Amino acid sequence: MRRLIYLLRHGAVDTSSPRRFLGRTDLPLNLDGVRQAQALGGQLRHVPFAEAVASPLQRAVQTAALVSGRPEAAIRMLDALAEIDLGQWEGRTVAEVRQSFPGLYERRGLDLEHVRPPGGESFGDLADRVCPALFALVWQTAGPLLVVAHAGVNRVVLSRLLGRPLRQALAIPQDYGAVNILRAGEQGIEVVAVNLLGPLPAPYRLIATG
Repeated sequence: MRRLIYLLRHGAVDTSSPRRFLGRTDLPLNLDGVRQAQALGGQLRHVPFAEAVASPLQRAVQTAALVSGRPEAAIRMLDALAEIDLGQWEGRTVAEVRQSFPGLYERRGLDLEHVRPPGGESFGDLADRVCPALFALVWQTAGPLLVVAHAGVNRVVLSRLLGRPLRQALAIPQDYGAVNILRAGEQGIEVVAVNLLGPLPAPYRLIATG
């Protein structure tokens, strides 16, 4: 039987202006993020999730709880789904990074797969951490699965499944509260939909198998 995996990005969080690098900083959902998750929960209330899994960061756990209708204590936290480790760039603006690490921001933009912020991860590191854990989870779970993670995490998963190079990962849209649909079956795991926003198509709201 083919099974659907609902791979979400967490709801909105408060960010600063100018924006700062946000990876492992453990921010909660803001009011918009709570509303996004509650709205998704209403749309997916008829999907009998076998399990609800999230990154250990609170914005992901909160989203998973609101979408699944389960208490946060019932959400399975998977460390491998935590957002990319930005090391010494965490919490800094682009201008601050460029000043403190001359040329590194530009080199990373040209080679996301291999270039790491000092003390952090490249997108290749992230993919090697996330994908084996997530794919194992899919095959170990019977029934539809809810997974809530982050923009970087979801992008490397989608890149691997779509056969796209990681240097293009940032071109894959991942808005706050976005839903990506994966399908697992005899042919493996395939991508069905990317970055769904607003009302979900009826097949994803009303049935749990493809």
